[in-house]
Amino acid sequence: MVHVLSSRILLRPADPDRSRAFYGEQLGLAVHREFGTGSERGTVYFLGGGFLEVSGRSETPLSPALKLWLQVEDAAATHDELRAKGVEIVRPPVQEPWGLVEMWIEDPDGTRIVLVEVPADHPLRYRPGI
Repeated sequence: MVHVLSSRILLRPADPDRSRAFYGEQLGLAVHREFGTGSERGTVYFLGGGFLEVSGRSETPLSPALKLWLQVEDAAATHDELRAKGVEIVRPPVQEPWGLVEMWIEDPDGTRIVLVEVPADHPLRYRPGI
């Protein structure tokens, strides 16, 4: 059995400064730590139970198969907040047939980010008898 102590998503953006502005300023993710210097420095953000590290640089576009799934408390309030900060909303909050409320945005490199609200009565939260 593998005992995972921590998890981290590693992104190598085309423009690290632009990505740090998006994740840090527009999304408002809290910084866990930074390392290195200058525009090539790495920044690690808190992601609830894991981390998002933005470091290095890539000339190769990211795979469109890569998507980030971030749970938020209130998708409608998050929509309004991000729109006010100039984040392009790919799709506003919609309650999906499976009961989750999903909103889609993209980072500066086109990585799709699904912001998900889990309603109080959804099976992911609601467990009768427990």
